[in-house]
Amino acid sequence: MTGGAVPRSAPLPRTVRLLLLARIVNRLGAFSLPFLTALISADHGASLTTAGLVSAAFGIATIPSRLAGGRLADGIGRRTTIVLGLCGCAVAQLAIAASTSLTWAVTGAVLLGLAFELYEPPSQAIIGESVPEQQRVRAFSLFSAALAAGGMGAGLLAALVGRWDLRWLFVTDAVTCLACALLIRLALPHDRPAPRAADQDRTTVRPLRDRALLSVLATGTAYALINQQTVMTMPLALTRQGLPAADAGLLFTATAATTVLAQPLIRLPWTSRLTTPAALALAHLLLAAGLTGYALARTLPALLTAAAVWSLGDLLVMGRIYALVTDLAPPGATGRYLAVFGTSWGVAATLAPILGTQLLARTGTTTLWSTMAALCLLLAALHLRVTPQPPRLLNATEATRSPAAGTARR
Repeated sequence: MTGGAVPRSAPLPRTVRLLLLARIVNRLGAFSLPFLTALISADHGASLTTAGLVSAAFGIATIPSRLAGGRLADGIGRRTTIVLGLCGCAVAQLAIAASTSLTWAVTGAVLLGLAFELYEPPSQAIIGESVPEQQRVRAFSLFSAALAAGGMGAGLLAALVGRWDLRWLFVTDAVTCLACALLIRLALPHDRPAPRAADQDRTTVRPLRDRALLSVLATGTAYALINQQTVMTMPLALTRQGLPAADAGLLFTATAATTVLAQPLIRLPWTSRLTTPAALALAHLLLAAGLTGYALARTLPALLTAAAVWSLGDLLVMGRIYALVTDLAPPGATGRYLAVFGTSWGVAATLAPILGTQLLARTGTTTLWSTMAALCLLLAALHLRVTPQPPRLLNATEATRSPAAGTARR
C-alpha cells in the first residue's frame, strides 16, 4: 500500500459498524409505512384517493424534516439529532396505531413525516466522512444491506402481524425506533462541536448552486419516485390482483434477502471498474427488468422473482449514488449536500402515492409497473449523458486497477 491508500477490503471504522448495527435494529419493525394507505382505507373507510393524499401529506412533511436533520446535526450534534428523530418517529407511530378517526390518523402521519428524516443526514454523514474514498461505495452498500438485513425479519413480521391487525405494525415499528435510539445513545461517541473552519464553510457553501449536485438530485428524485411506488403502492396493487395486501411483506423480504446475499457483487473487479454513470445506467436496466416482471406476473412466485431482479438494480444504485454525493461535497459540507440530495425522497414520497393510486385506479397494475419500467429505461440513458464523474471519485476508481491496466488505457 503506497501513498496512504486504504485497501477496499480493510475493516470499516467501529463507529460505522455500530451505526450499521443500530439501523438493523431499527429496520426490524420498519414495514409499517407501506401499509399506511391500507390502514386508512380499511380502518377509517377512506377512499383510495384520500388514502393517497394522506400518504402525500406524509411525504411533504419529510422534506423540511430532511433539511432540518442536516441543520440540527451541525447545531446540536449528530448523535443527538439521530436520537431525537427516532424518538419522534416512535411517538408518531404510536399515535397512528391508537387513532380512532381519520383526522387523528392524518395528524399522526404528518408528525411521522416531520420526524422521519431527521436521522438520515447525520447518519449518512457519519458514514461518508468516517471512511476513505476507496471504501465509500462499499460502506454505503453495506448500509443498504444493513437495512435489508433488518428488512428480512421485518417483511416476515409484516406478513404475519399484518394478517392479524395492521395497527400492530406501527406499534412494532415504534418499539424498534426506541431500541435503536437507545443503542445509538449508548454506543456512539459523544457529539463534538464542529471546527471553526467548518462553521466558516457553512456561510459560503451553497449546495443548491452546485450544478453537478442538482443534476444528481434530478435523476435521484426520479429514481426515488420509482422506488417509492414499489413500497407505498405494492399492498394496494396486490389487492387489485386478488392477492392479500400482507403478501407485500413477502416481496419486501425477497428484495431484502437479495440485497444481503448479492453484496459480493459490489466487490467484483468488473463492477468496481465501472464508472459511476455506467454503473447507474446498468442499475436502471435491472430496475426496468424487475418492474416489467411486476407488470407481467400474476402469481406470487413470479412476483418474488421480479422482486429479486429489482433489488439487484437497487443495490447498485444505493452504493454508488451516496458515494457520489459525498464526493461532490466540499470539505465540511457533507451533511448539507446529503440533506439536499435526500429531499429527493421527500418529493418522491409526496408524489408517489398520488401518482400510484391514480394510475392504479384508472389503468390497473400492468400500466402502473410498465410506466415505471419505461421511466427506468429513460434514466439509464440519462445517466450516461448527465451524471458527473468527479475527479476524486475517478481517481479512486483508477486506483483499484492494476498498473498494467492503467498503462494500457493510456
